[in-house]
Amino acid sequence: MSRYPLSARLIHWAMAALMLSQLCLGVAMVGRWQPWTTPAVQLHKVLGVTALVLVLLRLANRLRFRAPPLPRDLPAVQRALARASHWALYALMFALPLTGWAMQGAAGLPVRVGGMVLPSLVSADLARYGLLRELHAWLAYGLLALVLVHAGAALHHAWVRRDGVFAHMALWRRRRAAPDAPAPAAVPAERRAPEPR
Repeated sequence: MSRYPLSARLIHWAMAALMLSQLCLGVAMVGRWQPWTTPAVQLHKVLGVTALVLVLLRLANRLRFRAPPLPRDLPAVQRALARASHWALYALMFALPLTGWAMQGAAGLPVRVGGMVLPSLVSADLARYGLLRELHAWLAYGLLALVLVHAGAALHHAWVRRDGVFAHMALWRRRRAAPDAPAPAAVPAERRAPEPR
């Protein structure tokens, strides 16, 4: 069975963990200020830049290697939805870090990664900041919804259809069941031990 290369599978699962962490962190920061909010915001920025780098690597990897074929019996509508949802995921994985980065510039706040300060994408403007903040939040909701649909489809392939699609991106190989042991050959009647009387 064909699979994605190991590099693509590692990036996929790293992105999955990173995006879920970012979504949870973003939701936690929306409420009122807490003592941990400032370091959490800085962590959110660093992880956002990391996510942008990873999605660039993932797209380059995706363009380099051909995706494994989908099962032939998969309906055409599901094939089209699978392709559309994958490209929508790429679009959102790009848009979220970029809108977050632009939002920080609009607020007049720097984006620091290590000892480096990234250039602002837009000039400081409070009205623009409000629009970008709203857009960033709606994109995050969209990504969360799409991730849940994607995970549900993957589990459907793994547990219901059992067609090998989930194995394309799995980090492990499913062990093949050992062949059944052959039944013992029948012993001819003349060779059987006499039954006790």
